[in-house]
Amino acid sequence: MIIHLPCLLFPKLVQPLFRYAPLQFPSSSHSFNLRTPNFFLGLLKRCRNSQELKAMKSVLIVHGFCRNELLLAEFVGSCFDLGAPCLALLAFQNIKNPNLFCQNLMLKGLNDCIFFEELLLVYLKCRALGCTSNDFTFSLAIKACSALGAFEIGKEIHCIVLRTGYGGNVVTQTALVDFYGKNGLMGNARALIDEMPNPDLVSWNALLAGYSLNGLDHEALEIFREIQVMGLMPNMSTLASIIPLCTRLGCILIGKSLHGLAVKCGYFSNGFLVPALISMYASDADLSTARTLFDSLVKMNVIVWNAMINAYTQNKKVYEASEMFRQMLRASMQPDSVTFVSIIPSCENYCSICYGESLHACLIKLGAITQVSVLTALLSMYSKFGHINSALFLFDEMSKRNLLSWNALVSVYVNNELWGESLVAVHDMQLAGYTPDDISVVSILSACSRLEDALLGKSTHAFIVRRGLERNLNVSNALLAFYSDCCQLSSSFKLFQSMVTKNVVSWNTLISRCVYSGHVEKTAILVQEMQIEGIKLDLVTLISILPACTGCESLGQGMAIHGYAIRSGFEYEVSLVNSLINMYCDCGDLDSGRFLFEVMPERSLVSWNSLMTCYRHYNSPNDVLLLFAQMINEDQRPNHISLLNLLPVCCTQLQGKSIHAFAVRTGIVEETSLLTSLIFMYARFENINLCQLVFHMAQKGDISLWNAIMSVHIHSNNSRRAVVHFSDLLLMGLKPDNITVLSLISACAELNNLTLTDSIMAYVISMGFDKDVTVNNALINLYARCGNLFIAEKLFDNLLEKDAVSWSIMINGYGLHGDAEAALKLFSRMQVSGVRPYSFTYSSVLSACSHAGLVDQGLMIFNSMVVAGIPPRTEHYACMVDLLGRSGNLAEGYEIVNRLPFKPSVSMLQSLLGACRMHSNANLGDKIVQILMEIDPQNPEPYVMLHNIYAEAGNWKDASRVRSYMEGKQLKKIPGFSLLVQNEHHD
Repeated sequence: MIIHLPCLLFPKLVQPLFRYAPLQFPSSSHSFNLRTPNFFLGLLKRCRNSQELKAMKSVLIVHGFCRNELLLAEFVGSCFDLGAPCLALLAFQNIKNPNLFCQNLMLKGLNDCIFFEELLLVYLKCRALGCTSNDFTFSLAIKACSALGAFEIGKEIHCIVLRTGYGGNVVTQTALVDFYGKNGLMGNARALIDEMPNPDLVSWNALLAGYSLNGLDHEALEIFREIQVMGLMPNMSTLASIIPLCTRLGCILIGKSLHGLAVKCGYFSNGFLVPALISMYASDADLSTARTLFDSLVKMNVIVWNAMINAYTQNKKVYEASEMFRQMLRASMQPDSVTFVSIIPSCENYCSICYGESLHACLIKLGAITQVSVLTALLSMYSKFGHINSALFLFDEMSKRNLLSWNALVSVYVNNELWGESLVAVHDMQLAGYTPDDISVVSILSACSRLEDALLGKSTHAFIVRRGLERNLNVSNALLAFYSDCCQLSSSFKLFQSMVTKNVVSWNTLISRCVYSGHVEKTAILVQEMQIEGIKLDLVTLISILPACTGCESLGQGMAIHGYAIRSGFEYEVSLVNSLINMYCDCGDLDSGRFLFEVMPERSLVSWNSLMTCYRHYNSPNDVLLLFAQMINEDQRPNHISLLNLLPVCCTQLQGKSIHAFAVRTGIVEETSLLTSLIFMYARFENINLCQLVFHMAQKGDISLWNAIMSVHIHSNNSRRAVVHFSDLLLMGLKPDNITVLSLISACAELNNLTLTDSIMAYVISMGFDKDVTVNNALINLYARCGNLFIAEKLFDNLLEKDAVSWSIMINGYGLHGDAEAALKLFSRMQVSGVRPYSFTYSSVLSACSHAGLVDQGLMIFNSMVVAGIPPRTEHYACMVDLLGRSGNLAEGYEIVNRLPFKPSVSMLQSLLGACRMHSNANLGDKIVQILMEIDPQNPEPYVMLHNIYAEAGNWKDASRVRSYMEGKQLKKIPGFSLLVQNEHHD
């Protein structure tokens, strides 16, 4: 008997359910109740889409079956089968006391739909309602915790697993291994595997994926070996984890073996394994094999196309990548978001914003512009071209923003060194309700490092600990870099020692900071510990430790590192060879450095610049010029670093002007460091007008330019102009640095203006520069020169830390004021305090003794200097000659001149000649004049002094002879002059 259900019995919404076939019942069932649960179960099986499910839900509510658990469970299953998970969630809310079957059905459906957050909420609700759980429940809940990073909830579920006796279940244990691996606790993951009596391949694959995810590639490789030793045959999942690992480690031979295994096992045609193999060959620059793999596939999916495009992009084959993209479109293969994420970075290598804009237009045309990952790639592309406004416009036009899009915005500011704006973006992100994740934190720490904001960085560290992000290796490495960049080496070591997992990046970060800070012994200890722990020194490690090898005594260590590099196969890495060239030159072995340069199969611009820098450092201007000429002949285009090496060795101003013209033609003249070097070059040839011209043509936003022009004016005896420049830079709103202040103090010392000195002192204190020892030393010297010894003493006494320069300047100040006794007392205090005097200190003390005529003390100090191992220099001998000459010991002074290990200076001889005049020793004066005639025959001053010696002795005959000689040589006495400045008379 066939019954056609009348429309009056059911609402119109249910009518579409019966268009497929009428319900058939036996003829004896006339009294069949059409409103039983079994009847509605039959209706459920007829539902074909979500609209019919919605109608069915309405019918269930109308007929009072919304609380029938069996019927609702079937309804939930149908919802998931027809892709309506939201409808399933609404129906599940009507179940007051869900049983285990219903709970697991719901969890499985949400897991299949990747609704992990909802899955976890359903699990927690069921647990709160007293619903039991089994191994299937736990595995799904733990998987959701892994996906969401819900570490605390995951740990609680682990505890429940142990309490309920499911701790020995392989499925649950495997889910826990995956959970701890994704949260960075590989020690826990490994412990779980070790506790399992018979871990299967799925369990080992979870551990392998965890090590790979956390960057512990060597450990992951060891797990793969254990899998083989245990006799387990790797499956698709194993190969999918291990092949990308071979790519990262550069173990291409192992990867090729795995390729062979995949072919043997029949996995080669798999659409997910081939892209991994293409990426592996691309990482080895073997694009021909990668292309052969691509072409060998009969059926290609979008993942394979994306892998090939990405392979070309990574190898900077921009044309091939774009051509592959065109072929993809011609093959009617619809690009997805990954396609554009792969092709957009090639615009940077194309060096053309137009290509990027055309891809942007293609995205709009295909309707894929709303994808967050694509927008992120576009933001990155525009920011790297410096088109910040375009990037910000894209962000503002986003209809929906998530954490990824906010992170992209922060990266835009970080990439363009807008550190303050990046922190503001993070603040706005939090106001929008998003909590920073590991990517956000890395950007924040980068900004804190550049801003040298230690307090904000430490606050970020506290946030990381609070959120449990310290288990993330990238975050830990970023924290390590932050503390290192802020010169907090002790904090870096504490963090390093507390890190549960470390990779080669962690070691390299700490090693490079130790080298930069000059801690050679700590560097050696770290390298040794790194090798003991079985971590191989990579290319970055070797490049980091090479700068620690300086001086002849370190040449052996540098050669050992060179040998290790050869054994490790790094001998042809251009960046390493450049570092080796620098190392050999720093150790004084220029020949080895040049040999390495000559045998390089491929040279970069850095190679040329490195060798040029070495030649300039060792004062070999001809070699610098010859190398630059060779550079031009080999069609290597110089950059601003090349010209910075060239400018100091210019022999003529014409050469310097030629370099200046080259910089203008090539467009690199705008580099601030090059402009500064040009200013100093023109100053060397005393062309102050051109110095001013270069300065005025430059963008004046960099303080180093102002420092350069101020220094030039000071050295050209135009200190007043330097002070004017200082006033100008303050009016522009620029912040002076320590060098600016030191230049200003030097200018004031030349002007000898006490009023200006007091003003500078006030400025230094107000701006906080008084905390710098170097600035304080300059102020002490300034006040001593300006005649205010009282303030100089106050500044000296208030110094918290006194270095050798501080003591020496104060001693020199006493000497300038003729207080030799105070100078000697301070010198004694300096020795008692444990500060070792250096060359200038002895010059200051000897000068004070010379002005006070303290012969015995002067001789004693001179001898103590020799005993202390400080070789006397010209200024020390000059002080002794002056001291002996002033005290009438002319013979002893002349004896020092004769025993000098070098030629005597003109000022030293003139000092002794003045003493001869003072003590009327014409014979010795005549001998000294003869020496002066050989050194500087055109200087009339010695002849004038000798004439005066003869005249004062009444020897007019010899006086006339000297005058006649001067007239014959056309030597004239330079007339004296007086200078009137600010009502003060200076002779």
